[in-house]
Amino acid sequence: MTTIRPNRKKKNQGGGTYAALAILAVIFLAVIGFLVFAPHKKESQQLPKPPGASEKPVVNTKPHHKLPQVVQPSPPAPPVAVPKTGQVKPLPPPVSKPTPQPDYPQEKPEPVVTLPEPVAHGAGKGQLAIIIDDMGTSVQEARSLAGIGVPLTFSIIPGLRSYREVAAFAASNGVETMIHIPMQSKGWPQRRLESNGLLVSMADADIREHLEGFIRDIPRAVGANNHMGSEFTEHEQQMTSVLGVLKGKGLFFVDSVTTPKSVGQRLARETGVRSARRNVFLDNEQSSTYILGQLNQAVRQARKNGGAIAICHPHPATIKALSAFLPSLKSQGITLVRASQLVR
Repeated sequence: MTTIRPNRKKKNQGGGTYAALAILAVIFLAVIGFLVFAPHKKESQQLPKPPGASEKPVVNTKPHHKLPQVVQPSPPAPPVAVPKTGQVKPLPPPVSKPTPQPDYPQEKPEPVVTLPEPVAHGAGKGQLAIIIDDMGTSVQEARSLAGIGVPLTFSIIPGLRSYREVAAFAASNGVETMIHIPMQSKGWPQRRLESNGLLVSMADADIREHLEGFIRDIPRAVGANNHMGSEFTEHEQQMTSVLGVLKGKGLFFVDSVTTPKSVGQRLARETGVRSARRNVFLDNEQSSTYILGQLNQAVRQARKNGGAIAICHPHPATIKALSAFLPSLKSQGITLVRASQLVR
Protein backbone atom coordinates (compact mmCIF):
# COMPACT_ATOMS: atom_id res chain seq x y z
CA MET A 1 0.00 0.00 0.00
CA THR A 2 1.38 3.25 -1.06
CA THR A 3 1.45 6.09 1.50
CA ILE A 4 0.87 9.62 0.07
CA ARG A 5 3.06 12.29 1.68
CA PRO A 6 1.98 15.95 1.79
CA ASN A 7 3.76 18.29 -0.67
CA ARG A 8 5.66 20.64 1.63
CA LYS A 9 6.93 22.76 -1.24
CA LYS A 10 3.41 23.63 -2.35
CA LYS A 11 2.39 24.43 1.23
CA ASN A 12 5.35 26.75 1.56
CA GLN A 13 4.39 28.52 -1.68
CA GLY A 14 0.85 29.16 -0.40
CA GLY A 15 2.14 30.75 2.78
CA GLY A 16 4.46 33.07 0.87
CA THR A 17 1.62 34.18 -1.33
CA TYR A 18 -0.51 35.20 1.64
CA ALA A 19 2.36 37.16 3.11
CA ALA A 20 2.96 39.06 -0.15
CA LEU A 21 -0.72 39.91 -0.42
CA ALA A 22 -0.71 41.22 3.13
CA ILE A 23 2.28 43.44 2.41
CA LEU A 24 0.63 44.79 -0.76
CA ALA A 25 -2.53 45.51 1.21
CA VAL A 26 -0.56 47.44 3.81
CA ILE A 27 1.24 49.43 1.07
CA PHE A 28 -2.07 50.18 -0.66
CA LEU A 29 -3.66 51.38 2.57
CA ALA A 30 -0.60 53.55 3.25
CA VAL A 31 -0.84 55.13 -0.19
CA ILE A 32 -4.56 55.78 0.25
CA GLY A 33 -3.92 57.33 3.63
CA PHE A 34 -1.18 59.58 2.21
CA LEU A 35 -3.39 60.75 -0.64
CA VAL A 36 -6.27 61.52 1.71
CA PHE A 37 -4.40 63.17 4.58
CA ALA A 38 -1.23 64.62 3.03
CA PRO A 39 -2.90 67.54 1.05
CA HIS A 40 -4.70 68.83 4.16
CA LYS A 41 -1.50 68.82 6.07
CA LYS A 42 0.27 70.64 3.27
CA GLU A 43 -2.47 73.29 3.06
CA SER A 44 -2.37 73.81 6.80
CA GLN A 45 1.35 74.48 6.55
CA GLN A 46 1.11 77.13 3.76
CA LEU A 47 2.24 80.62 4.76
CA PRO A 48 -0.25 83.53 4.27
CA LYS A 49 0.19 85.29 0.96
CA PRO A 50 1.47 88.86 1.09
CA PRO A 51 -0.98 91.78 0.66
CA GLY A 52 -1.76 92.50 -2.93
CA ALA A 53 -2.06 88.86 -4.00
CA SER A 54 -4.58 88.06 -6.69
CA GLU A 55 -6.88 85.98 -4.44
CA LYS A 56 -9.53 87.83 -2.46
CA PRO A 57 -8.69 88.10 1.24
CA VAL A 58 -10.84 86.11 3.64
CA VAL A 59 -13.00 88.46 5.68
CA ASN A 60 -13.96 87.37 9.14
CA THR A 61 -17.59 88.39 9.50
CA LYS A 62 -17.68 87.56 13.21
CA PRO A 63 -16.16 90.43 15.16
CA HIS A 64 -15.72 88.31 18.35
CA HIS A 65 -13.43 85.94 16.46
CA LYS A 66 -11.04 88.62 15.13
CA LEU A 67 -7.42 87.67 15.31
CA PRO A 68 -4.70 90.18 16.20
CA GLN A 69 -2.90 91.47 13.14
CA VAL A 70 0.71 92.44 13.00
CA VAL A 71 0.93 95.80 11.17
CA GLN A 72 4.26 96.85 9.71
CA PRO A 73 4.96 100.52 10.56
CA SER A 74 4.86 102.76 7.46
CA PRO A 75 7.56 105.41 6.92
CA PRO A 76 6.38 108.88 7.97
CA ALA A 77 4.91 110.90 5.08
CA PRO A 78 6.69 114.12 4.18
CA PRO A 79 5.04 117.22 5.67
CA VAL A 80 2.60 118.96 3.36
CA ALA A 81 2.40 122.75 3.47
CA VAL A 82 -1.25 123.71 3.89
CA PRO A 83 -2.01 127.37 3.11
CA LYS A 84 -3.93 129.29 5.69
CA THR A 85 -7.57 129.94 5.06
CA GLY A 86 -8.08 132.91 2.77
CA GLN A 87 -4.51 132.88 1.47
CA VAL A 88 -4.26 132.14 -2.24
CA LYS A 89 -0.92 131.79 -3.96
CA PRO A 90 -0.84 134.51 -6.66
CA LEU A 91 -0.35 133.48 -10.26
CA PRO A 92 2.98 134.46 -11.84
CA PRO A 93 2.79 137.74 -13.76
CA PRO A 94 2.37 137.41 -17.53
CA VAL A 95 5.56 137.62 -19.50
CA SER A 96 5.77 140.84 -21.27
CA LYS A 97 6.73 140.46 -24.91
CA PRO A 98 8.69 143.20 -26.62
CA THR A 99 6.44 145.61 -28.53
CA PRO A 100 7.92 146.62 -31.87
CA GLN A 101 8.33 150.36 -32.14
CA PRO A 102 7.90 152.28 -35.39
CA ASP A 103 11.24 152.46 -37.11
CA TYR A 104 13.23 152.85 -33.90
CA PRO A 105 16.54 150.99 -33.78
CA GLN A 106 16.80 148.24 -31.18
CA GLU A 107 19.57 149.29 -28.85
CA LYS A 108 21.65 146.66 -27.09
CA PRO A 109 20.12 146.37 -23.61
CA GLU A 110 22.32 147.48 -20.76
CA PRO A 111 23.12 144.94 -18.04
CA VAL A 112 20.56 144.98 -15.26
CA VAL A 113 21.64 147.53 -12.71
CA THR A 114 20.21 148.72 -9.44
CA LEU A 115 18.80 152.18 -8.92
CA PRO A 116 21.46 154.85 -8.43
CA GLU A 117 22.61 155.33 -4.87
CA PRO A 118 22.12 158.80 -3.36
CA VAL A 119 25.17 160.98 -3.91
CA ALA A 120 26.72 163.70 -1.79
CA HIS A 121 25.46 167.22 -2.29
CA GLY A 122 27.06 168.84 -5.34
CA ALA A 123 28.51 165.59 -6.75
CA GLY A 124 27.29 163.91 -9.92
CA LYS A 125 24.74 166.56 -10.80
CA GLY A 126 23.06 166.61 -14.17
CA GLN A 127 19.91 167.56 -16.05
CA LEU A 128 17.61 165.00 -17.69
CA ALA A 129 14.81 165.76 -20.17
CA ILE A 130 12.28 163.08 -21.05
CA ILE A 131 10.26 163.41 -24.26
CA ILE A 132 7.09 161.32 -24.55
CA ASP A 133 6.64 160.53 -28.26
CA ASP A 134 3.45 159.46 -30.09
CA MET A 135 1.13 161.54 -27.93
CA GLY A 136 -2.32 162.38 -29.28
CA THR A 137 -4.19 159.06 -29.04
CA SER A 138 -5.52 159.27 -25.48
CA VAL A 139 -6.18 162.08 -23.01
CA GLN A 140 -6.03 159.51 -20.20
CA GLU A 141 -2.40 158.80 -21.08
CA ALA A 142 -1.69 162.52 -20.82
CA ARG A 143 -3.38 162.69 -17.40
CA SER A 144 -1.41 159.70 -16.09
CA LEU A 145 1.91 161.20 -17.20
CA ALA A 146 1.13 164.66 -15.88
CA GLY A 147 0.11 163.06 -12.59
CA ILE A 148 3.71 161.96 -11.95
CA GLY A 149 4.33 165.59 -10.98
CA VAL A 150 7.69 166.12 -12.73
CA PRO A 151 8.64 168.15 -15.84
CA LEU A 152 7.99 166.17 -19.03
CA THR A 153 7.65 167.14 -22.69
CA PHE A 154 4.81 165.75 -24.84
CA SER A 155 5.58 165.27 -28.54
CA ILE A 156 2.22 165.11 -30.34
CA ILE A 157 1.57 163.63 -33.79
CA PRO A 158 -0.83 165.93 -35.68
CA GLY A 159 -3.87 164.09 -36.96
CA LEU A 160 -4.22 161.43 -34.27
CA ARG A 161 -7.76 161.02 -32.98
CA SER A 162 -7.30 163.05 -29.75
CA TYR A 163 -4.34 165.25 -30.65
CA ARG A 164 -6.27 168.51 -30.18
CA GLU A 165 -7.58 167.44 -26.75
CA VAL A 166 -4.13 166.29 -25.63
CA ALA A 167 -2.59 169.58 -26.79
CA ALA A 168 -5.27 171.56 -24.93
CA PHE A 169 -4.78 169.47 -21.77
CA ALA A 170 -1.03 170.01 -21.89
CA ALA A 171 -1.44 173.75 -22.37
CA SER A 172 -3.84 174.06 -19.42
CA ASN A 173 -1.57 171.99 -17.14
CA GLY A 174 1.75 173.64 -17.96
CA VAL A 175 3.17 170.67 -19.89
CA GLU A 176 5.62 171.55 -22.67
CA THR A 177 4.62 170.31 -26.13
CA MET A 178 6.44 169.55 -29.37
CA ILE A 179 5.36 168.50 -32.86
CA HIS A 180 6.17 164.87 -33.61
CA ILE A 181 6.66 165.16 -37.39
CA PRO A 182 5.84 161.91 -39.24
CA MET A 183 8.56 161.19 -41.83
CA GLN A 184 9.23 158.44 -44.34
CA SER A 185 11.08 155.38 -43.04
CA LYS A 186 13.24 152.92 -44.95
CA GLY A 187 10.44 150.37 -44.75
CA TRP A 188 7.84 152.58 -46.45
CA PRO A 189 5.37 151.83 -48.05
CA GLN A 190 5.35 148.35 -46.44
CA ARG A 191 5.76 150.07 -43.08
CA ARG A 192 2.76 152.24 -42.30
CA LEU A 193 3.08 156.04 -42.31
CA GLU A 194 0.46 158.57 -41.31
CA SER A 195 -1.39 160.01 -44.29
CA ASN A 196 0.06 163.46 -43.56
CA GLY A 197 3.64 162.15 -43.30
CA LEU A 198 6.51 163.75 -45.19
CA LEU A 199 7.93 161.80 -48.13
CA VAL A 200 11.31 162.14 -49.80
CA SER A 201 9.54 162.50 -53.17
CA MET A 202 7.66 165.64 -52.05
CA ALA A 203 8.50 169.00 -53.55
CA ASP A 204 9.95 171.69 -51.32
CA ALA A 205 6.69 173.66 -51.41
CA ASP A 206 4.66 170.62 -50.27
CA ILE A 207 7.02 169.96 -47.37
CA ARG A 208 6.74 173.55 -46.20
CA GLU A 209 2.96 173.49 -46.52
CA HIS A 210 2.72 170.36 -44.38
CA LEU A 211 4.97 171.86 -41.70
CA GLU A 212 3.01 175.08 -41.51
CA GLY A 213 -0.21 173.05 -41.15
CA PHE A 214 1.30 171.07 -38.26
CA ILE A 215 2.23 174.30 -36.49
CA ARG A 216 -1.31 175.63 -36.87
CA ASP A 217 -2.69 172.37 -35.45
CA ILE A 218 -0.51 172.56 -32.33
CA PRO A 219 0.02 176.30 -31.84
CA ARG A 220 1.56 176.02 -28.35
CA ALA A 221 4.38 173.74 -29.53
CA VAL A 222 7.90 175.08 -28.87
CA GLY A 223 9.86 172.58 -30.92
CA ALA A 224 9.71 169.44 -33.05
CA ASN A 225 11.32 166.04 -33.50
CA ASN A 226 10.97 163.33 -36.12
CA HIS A 227 8.56 160.39 -35.90
CA MET A 228 10.24 157.50 -37.75
CA GLY A 229 12.15 159.17 -40.63
CA SER A 230 15.07 156.77 -41.05
CA GLU A 231 14.91 157.53 -44.79
CA PHE A 232 13.80 161.17 -44.75
CA THR A 233 16.37 162.44 -42.25
CA GLU A 234 19.25 161.17 -44.43
CA HIS A 235 18.35 163.64 -47.25
CA GLU A 236 19.84 167.12 -46.92
CA GLN A 237 17.54 168.93 -49.32
CA GLN A 238 14.35 167.71 -47.66
CA MET A 239 15.65 168.31 -44.13
CA THR A 240 16.75 171.81 -45.11
CA SER A 241 13.13 172.57 -46.05
CA VAL A 242 11.88 171.31 -42.68
CA LEU A 243 14.45 173.26 -40.69
CA GLY A 244 13.77 176.41 -42.67
CA VAL A 245 10.12 176.41 -41.54
CA LEU A 246 11.05 175.66 -37.93
CA LYS A 247 13.56 178.49 -37.88
CA GLY A 248 11.01 180.93 -39.30
CA LYS A 249 8.56 180.02 -36.50
CA GLY A 250 11.17 180.09 -33.73
CA LEU A 251 10.93 176.35 -33.02
CA PHE A 252 13.85 174.12 -32.03
CA PHE A 253 14.60 170.65 -33.43
CA VAL A 254 15.50 167.44 -31.57
CA ASP A 255 16.91 164.70 -33.79
CA SER A 256 15.38 161.37 -32.70
CA VAL A 257 18.31 159.62 -34.44
CA THR A 258 16.36 156.76 -36.02
CA THR A 259 19.32 156.28 -38.38
CA PRO A 260 23.02 156.81 -37.69
CA LYS A 261 23.22 158.69 -41.02
CA SER A 262 20.78 161.40 -39.99
CA VAL A 263 21.82 164.90 -41.08
CA GLY A 264 19.23 166.62 -38.85
CA GLN A 265 21.32 168.08 -36.05
CA ARG A 266 24.26 168.99 -38.26
CA LEU A 267 22.04 170.95 -40.68
CA ALA A 268 20.21 172.58 -37.76
CA ARG A 269 23.46 173.97 -36.41
CA GLU A 270 24.54 175.11 -39.86
CA THR A 271 21.25 176.93 -40.45
CA GLY A 272 21.06 178.48 -36.98
CA VAL A 273 18.21 176.34 -35.57
CA ARG A 274 18.50 175.52 -31.88
CA SER A 275 18.87 171.76 -31.66
CA ALA A 276 19.83 168.66 -29.70
CA ARG A 277 19.79 164.92 -30.25
CA ARG A 278 18.31 161.98 -28.42
CA ASN A 279 20.73 160.14 -26.12
CA VAL A 280 18.71 157.12 -24.93
CA PHE A 281 15.57 155.27 -25.99
CA LEU A 282 13.88 154.01 -22.84
CA ASP A 283 11.31 151.46 -23.98
CA ASN A 284 12.34 149.56 -27.09
CA GLU A 285 11.31 146.57 -24.96
CA GLN A 286 8.17 146.60 -22.84
CA SER A 287 9.84 145.23 -19.74
CA SER A 288 10.13 147.02 -16.41
CA THR A 289 13.65 145.67 -15.92
CA TYR A 290 14.73 146.93 -19.34
CA ILE A 291 13.12 150.36 -18.92
CA LEU A 292 14.70 150.88 -15.48
CA GLY A 293 18.05 149.86 -16.92
CA GLN A 294 17.69 152.45 -19.70
CA LEU A 295 16.67 155.11 -17.20
CA ASN A 296 19.83 154.38 -15.23
CA GLN A 297 21.82 154.74 -18.43
CA ALA A 298 20.21 158.14 -19.05
CA VAL A 299 21.09 159.20 -15.49
CA ARG A 300 24.71 158.17 -15.97
CA GLN A 301 24.93 160.19 -19.19
CA ALA A 302 23.34 163.21 -17.53
CA ARG A 303 25.92 163.07 -14.73
CA LYS A 304 28.79 162.55 -17.13
CA ASN A 305 27.86 165.20 -19.71
CA GLY A 306 25.84 167.61 -17.59
CA GLY A 307 22.62 166.81 -19.49
CA ALA A 308 20.85 164.06 -21.48
CA ILE A 309 17.66 163.59 -23.48
CA ALA A 310 15.66 160.36 -23.26
CA ILE A 311 12.72 159.42 -25.49
CA CYS A 312 9.91 157.00 -24.64
CA HIS A 313 6.25 156.31 -25.41
CA PRO A 314 2.99 156.34 -23.42
CA HIS A 315 2.86 152.55 -22.90
CA PRO A 316 1.44 151.28 -19.58
CA ALA A 317 4.74 149.65 -18.57
CA THR A 318 6.62 152.87 -19.37
CA ILE A 319 4.24 155.07 -17.39
CA LYS A 320 4.52 152.69 -14.42
CA ALA A 321 8.33 152.72 -14.54
CA LEU A 322 8.48 156.52 -14.85
CA SER A 323 6.10 156.93 -11.91
CA ALA A 324 8.30 154.76 -9.70
CA PHE A 325 11.67 156.12 -10.82
CA LEU A 326 11.46 159.82 -11.58
CA PRO A 327 10.32 161.30 -8.24
CA SER A 328 13.48 159.99 -6.52
CA LEU A 329 15.96 161.65 -8.89
CA LYS A 330 15.96 165.04 -7.20
CA SER A 331 17.49 163.61 -4.02
CA GLN A 332 20.18 161.95 -6.15
CA GLY A 333 21.50 165.08 -7.81
CA ILE A 334 19.51 164.80 -11.07
CA THR A 335 17.22 167.62 -12.15
CA LEU A 336 14.37 166.82 -14.51
CA VAL A 337 13.89 169.60 -17.06
CA ARG A 338 11.92 170.31 -20.19
CA ALA A 339 13.48 169.49 -23.55
CA SER A 340 13.67 173.19 -24.42
CA GLN A 341 16.22 173.64 -21.62
CA LEU A 342 18.77 171.30 -23.26
CA VAL A 343 18.74 172.58 -26.85
CA ARG A 344 21.59 174.84 -28.01
